[in-house]
Amino acid sequence: MKRRFCTFRLKLLLTLALSVIGVAYAQESYNMRYVTLDSIIRTLEIRTPDRFYYAPEQTDTLLITLQANAKEVLETLGRELRKSGFSLYRVYQHRWAIIKGTPVSGIHPAFYSDSLENGKYNREELLQLTENGKQAADSENRLYTLGDPQYAGLAGNVLLTGYIRDHMSGEPVTGVSVMTEDKKFYAMSDSYGYYSLSMPRGYNTLIIQGFGYKDSRRYLRIFSDSALDLNIAEEVFSLQGIVISAEKMENVRNVRLGLERVRADRIRHIPMAFGEADVIRAVLTLPGVKSVGEAAGGFNVRGGATDQNLILYNQGTIYNSSHLFGLFSLFNNDVISNLELYKSSIPAKYGGRISSVLEVNSREGNKNRFTGSAGIGLLTTKLTLEGPIIKDRTSVLVSGRTTYSDWLMKLLPKESGYNNGSANFYDLNAGISHRFNQDNHLFVNGYFSRDKFSFDPNVSYRYQNINGSVRYRSILADRTDMVLTLAYDKYNYHMQDTTNAAMGYDMSFSLQQASLKADFSTRLNGKHKLDYGLNAFYYILDPGTYVPYDQRSLVSTDILQREQAFETALYLSDTWEITPELSVEMGIRYSLFSALGPNRHYLYNPGMPRSVETIIDSVSVGAGKMIAPYHAPEFRFSMRYAFTSDFSVKAGFNSMRQNIHMLSNTTVISPTDIWKLSDANIRPQKGWQTALGFYKNLMNNTLELSVEGYYKNMDRYLDYASFARLLMNHRIETDVIETSGRAYGVEVMLKRSLGRLNGWLSYTYSRTELRQDDPGVAEPVNQGNWYPAPYDKPHDLKLVGNFKFTHRFSFSMNLDYSTGRPMTMPVGTYYYAGGWRLLYGDRNAHRIPDYFRLDISFNIEPSHKLTLLTHSSVTIGVYNVTGRKNPYSVFFQTEGNTVNSYMLSIFGCPIPYITYNIRF
Repeated sequence: MKRRFCTFRLKLLLTLALSVIGVAYAQESYNMRYVTLDSIIRTLEIRTPDRFYYAPEQTDTLLITLQANAKEVLETLGRELRKSGFSLYRVYQHRWAIIKGTPVSGIHPAFYSDSLENGKYNREELLQLTENGKQAADSENRLYTLGDPQYAGLAGNVLLTGYIRDHMSGEPVTGVSVMTEDKKFYAMSDSYGYYSLSMPRGYNTLIIQGFGYKDSRRYLRIFSDSALDLNIAEEVFSLQGIVISAEKMENVRNVRLGLERVRADRIRHIPMAFGEADVIRAVLTLPGVKSVGEAAGGFNVRGGATDQNLILYNQGTIYNSSHLFGLFSLFNNDVISNLELYKSSIPAKYGGRISSVLEVNSREGNKNRFTGSAGIGLLTTKLTLEGPIIKDRTSVLVSGRTTYSDWLMKLLPKESGYNNGSANFYDLNAGISHRFNQDNHLFVNGYFSRDKFSFDPNVSYRYQNINGSVRYRSILADRTDMVLTLAYDKYNYHMQDTTNAAMGYDMSFSLQQASLKADFSTRLNGKHKLDYGLNAFYYILDPGTYVPYDQRSLVSTDILQREQAFETALYLSDTWEITPELSVEMGIRYSLFSALGPNRHYLYNPGMPRSVETIIDSVSVGAGKMIAPYHAPEFRFSMRYAFTSDFSVKAGFNSMRQNIHMLSNTTVISPTDIWKLSDANIRPQKGWQTALGFYKNLMNNTLELSVEGYYKNMDRYLDYASFARLLMNHRIETDVIETSGRAYGVEVMLKRSLGRLNGWLSYTYSRTELRQDDPGVAEPVNQGNWYPAPYDKPHDLKLVGNFKFTHRFSFSMNLDYSTGRPMTMPVGTYYYAGGWRLLYGDRNAHRIPDYFRLDISFNIEPSHKLTLLTHSSVTIGVYNVTGRKNPYSVFFQTEGNTVNSYMLSIFGCPIPYITYNIRF
């Protein structure tokens, strides 16, 4: 009995011991970060009965993070290996093979023997178990060895270059930051997705960050200058987490100030009129950017006029950026990649305007598979198709958009006289991108748009934009890359009036521009980056043709003489990182402009007002001869000092010249505006700006704060004289006046890019004043004193917000408040020629009421299920929620001896809308 009891007790103790061991094993955990596969395998084979077989020459640079308990360790290891293109394959019981690529089945278990030391095969044996694979640059868990090992012992920096592309589509990604782990060395991808990073030789950890993409790392051992393309994956953001985005780092580190970048996917979440995502309206939400009113064409930047903004689309020039009276911009957001707005610190490679540069680039198209998208809203519908012609090398993108807005005109009151009107437009985008090899790329882009509208059946307007460009980008030797651009741009309009058959006419205007640009960028070393190149432009301008509409018309044909000109410019700039804290950018641009014959122009009596009565002679110039050439240098300077990694101060100065002028007696861009080249009687505009900015990231880099102040001076801006006639004027110089301008202001912006709540709040205080000091003017406006510009709006407050309820559902809002723009009020009446006339006071001495508008929208985003064939999104919103009747203009009429005032509002009530988009 006693013996039995002892036996039972022994069994019980053994059972308990085994249970404890089992529990201890189950609770055992592994926490290894970025260690080699060999280390992990040795640990597992000591702690477990498992044995592993692999080729060490294929895995010696593989770095693995393993965080799991004993039950999940193999599953976790397999998941981590798959990220680097390997498979963990169970052969038999506790025998495992680590294979590159897809496992090869049918291997007999006896092949895996315990007698194989450390489970390592020679290369020939393992060829049976692996598939040959190309090293992928999207793997985080690998050590990349780059360059020539013979330089391993040297000190100093090396240059790493390459392209950053979307993992799924193969398209380049703009605005992605690449930095070393200590954040001392930093670069950002340009509009082609290209980056150039100077970094220490040896072992480095790169951090890659981009808005809308997962943060990722690359582990490098770099011996000499090398190239490495980086593929990054889109991020499905955690609603609770906050990630430091590239833009916040760029805001503090970039040497330039007054630079705003906006991605196309952000524009979608800004509520717009009729639900159409709009590039120009998105620009208007930025500090320092204004318009004179609702649905106004064009925009004003830091006190500049609408014609003082250079708008580039794929490096071609856009002269009228609006559709449908300014309700929509000509840019189709479905094909836009990104936009950059330079308000100051304008790069030396850009010239020709004195206020700002807006650079818009289209996408290249999906290089991996065919995709498409379509959308329909209250007024517009659109379709986009894209895909590879040659996979990974050549892609095509085609997109079209049109409107069916005539129904809106029918809703106007009959007494308005416009209910029989018509308004429509369409635009087409096409692009081909081809990659010859790693260093050579070709881009071909085309754009065409046409607008037509009429307020009654007898009067119609139509205008067209044509834009085409061919760009060749090449990475040359000696750390130099080159972009060659050939572009052609055309803008024209026609106006027809057949109200009176005997007076029916057709009036037209046309502007053509051809350009050739050669832009180079060279990294001399880790401290200096040179940008240099040559630009050449040729202009052909037909300022007006007035012909009879048909044979019934009795009007006489009138054709203004054609204008031609050429412009060339050389530029050089150096971005110099003096210390990690202090950087400067210095540049010079030297431009030459001259009108060309054949031409006939007038000479006026010096010191006298220009008029028909003061003409003293005329001069004829033969074909190809230069007329009054203008040339001068333009200077660019920017400086940044970073006190800490999240706080910097910047200062800048730039001078600009403008050789082409828009002549208009309205405050907005309209289809009947004309452009005028500088010549013997009209000199180029010139201006300069100085700015100072403070940039700080707050709350652990989750908030971005910037404060910028500026002062701008403008000279030779063309304003119109009283009773000016701008259309079909053979002596236009007699009706325009050279005007000086000054503008100053402070811009404050607080931005949060990521998280459940994101958006920005901006406030601008600014003043813009003009003064007519042209000695050739007999009676200058306001007796030659300063007066507010038509677009002077001192206070401007904007709030753009987006709140994510879930990954699919979000709420967006846009609030806009500004001071009313200036206006000229009548101060009395007088009787003349049988009727009462208005007597006006000083120009722009009064203001229309302030502007306020609140827009909201509810967004339903596509499902994240990758197996779906289509992904749909819906936006439901209300434009002008409060229904405020914001005045667009105020005008006055005399009725008898009484003066009556009238106010015009564009959108005087809430406008609900719904848009539906689908991707396939």
